[in-house]
Amino acid sequence: MSFASDTKKEICHWEPTRDCCRKAEAYGLWLFARGFSLQKCSFVTENGPVARRMAQRAAEVAGVVVEVQVSMHRQGEGSYTLTVPGEDQRRQLLEAFGHTGQELHLRINRANLENECCLGAFVRGAFLSCGTVTNPQKDYHLEFTGNRFRLAQDLVTLLEEIEGLRIQPSLTRRKGSCVVYCKDSEQIADLLTYMGAQNAAMELMQAKMVKEVRNYVNRTTNFETANIDKTASAAARQIAAIHALEKNPGLEKLPEDLREVARLRLENPEMSLREMGETLGISRSGVNHRLKRLLEMAGG
Repeated sequence: MSFASDTKKEICHWEPTRDCCRKAEAYGLWLFARGFSLQKCSFVTENGPVARRMAQRAAEVAGVVVEVQVSMHRQGEGSYTLTVPGEDQRRQLLEAFGHTGQELHLRINRANLENECCLGAFVRGAFLSCGTVTNPQKDYHLEFTGNRFRLAQDLVTLLEEIEGLRIQPSLTRRKGSCVVYCKDSEQIADLLTYMGAQNAAMELMQAKMVKEVRNYVNRTTNFETANIDKTASAAARQIAAIHALEKNPGLEKLPEDLREVARLRLENPEMSLREMGETLGISRSGVNHRLKRLLEMAGG
């Protein structure tokens, strides 16, 4: 199963203890379904626990019996189509949440969110209905996708208002859909925890920590490799200059300080300037100055 499917399965294990929260969750589930009107109340999902949750909540809250059809794919996976049959049953479901089905623009009816605890239940229902989250091994992305712009705007406002969540979602249009999304890893983890998916949130943070450690190691390795390459390249130029000076005029004719550093470099091509300075009893800059004089004398 995908990370998103596992996350929804975990959320479905969270059972509200209060009637107001069951109603709020049912509202989020059906309000963000593709069909929520007198003409059509329906939903399609490949997630069995979500399908059972929607049917169960409709029966508990509105006394509506939902028809569930199961279709099997070639891969052995199934999809569930939920339908509320009959206009009377659909009206009963809509009226349970204070809707008529005739609204020009469908909006969130805050009367269904009686208490602070209901906000979490509603967001949980909305995510189960139209949300998804990307595997954190690949990217950090959580979104709610619907087809009603005003409803998406209301969801953004509601998420921003939830005390202690500190989430700043964005809203965009994508191929005819309205997408409320978040790409900040900490905000996604907080939202997953808020919806009851603590294991998914922990997995996301663990993946983030692994990525950060791996990136640090890569940066450090690249930095050290660059320094080694730079040191090796400089040493090669210095040794070439010293060999040239051996031929003309000869190292024995060089000043003692230069002759001393030249021989040390020939005998220890891998030594750093600091190590050479410690061996000669001078500073790193002193070694660098002498080697530069050797390069100049050799015409390098």
